Amino acid sequence: MTIRVKETPDETRERITRTAEALFRRMGFAKTAVADIAGELGMSPANVYRFFPSKAAIVKTICQRCLCEIEAEVAEIGARPGVSPQQKIVEIYLAILAYHKANFLAERRVHDMVLVAIEHNWENIEAHKMRVSSVVASVLAEGIAAGLFVPHDPVAVSKVILGACVRFCHPVLVAQDIDEDQEAAVRTTVRFLLRSLEVERTPIA
Repeated sequence: MTIRVKETPDETRERITRTAEALFRRMGFAKTAVADIAGELGMSPANVYRFFPSKAAIVKTICQRCLCEIEAEVAEIGARPGVSPQQKIVEIYLAILAYHKANFLAERRVHDMVLVAIEHNWENIEAHKMRVSSVVASVLAEGIAAGLFVPHDPVAVSKVILGACVRFCHPVLVAQDIDEDQEAAVRTTVRFLLRSLEVERTPIA
């Protein structure tokens, strides 16, 4: 006899968000009702509402998971050994761009879900930007310590870099320029900004 293990509330929430995201991608956010999500899960809409007060709340959870995935990759790049600080920062922004491009190209119906996520998840998005900037600031500090960059305020400069690279980090802006060579633009933009920080080397006579 097989004993069925009861699902924990966290597992139920995860199952709801995964199912909802699949439906949003397949049908579009606007056309997907909580009843559709419940039906796909074999539960009542009231049971879904026990875990999420609204459809927007489900999107907020999906958005937070996506931000955590990006942050984990950014942190991994920032900690890579044997890679120059300049290249790390380029790769951080290339990774963020790649994540958003992959999501958009995989299913363009995700666009309206993204708009809802941005509208209802502003505080978490701002916190996400700060965490990305913090990793970049650490890489800049590493460059200063190695004598590659002139002394500066890494925290302030990391925010300047983020501001200049926002079109590679914002999913809506990435979608608008999806047919452009955005990877080349990332490399050009970041390298241009970092050039102003690099220590000038005296030519050998």
